[in-house]
Amino acid sequence: MQRINYQKELDAILEEVRQREEAGGEPPHLLLHSCCAPCSSYVLEYLSAYFRITDFYYNPNIEPQEEYACRLQELRRLIEEMPHRYPIELIEGTYDPARFHEAARGLEDVPEGGERCFRCYRLRMEEAAQLAAELQCDYFTTTLSISPLKNAQKLNEIGQELSAMYKVAHLPSDFKKKNGYLRSIELSKEYGLYRQDYCGCVYSRRRREADNTAKQ
Repeated sequence: MQRINYQKELDAILEEVRQREEAGGEPPHLLLHSCCAPCSSYVLEYLSAYFRITDFYYNPNIEPQEEYACRLQELRRLIEEMPHRYPIELIEGTYDPARFHEAARGLEDVPEGGERCFRCYRLRMEEAAQLAAELQCDYFTTTLSISPLKNAQKLNEIGQELSAMYKVAHLPSDFKKKNGYLRSIELSKEYGLYRQDYCGCVYSRRRREADNTAKQ
């Protein structure tokens, strides 16, 4: 299967946006699904130069609830403190872990990065696509592709499927490119962001705890 250069596709779209702006056009509206502040930092810095962003925090996979709330608060603080060319609106989705556990049913023991994660991608991205359609956004995408542990090809495939379903353009991404992941680490240090040590779900947390125990 031929691998697609999603960064190259994104570059082409951003160039079109820049040209339309130079011709007097308004910035397009992007619905950005955010998983946490550290991953969002670079993406917001990068895309806010081109888009009017609605940042959507929808992560029913994150447990316990205290962890979910902590990540939300850090994202809210980041948006308030970071400079942006255009205002960024933050919307919190419904926190319902039962939806994630239903999606993950039968895949509890699948290693991280497999089908359980793909279902989690789709759950969160579909909620984002639905909201993007309701808000009549021009594009939707997710910050998830910035992580070296996330499958950018699968994320973009899901994005394209949802784009056809909800009639909103999916913004292709592989945000770890152009040193995006490294920049997110720099910004996390600059803003003193809390950086979690597991993806978010109970299964990734158990794996991290097991790995830490094995290292002792």
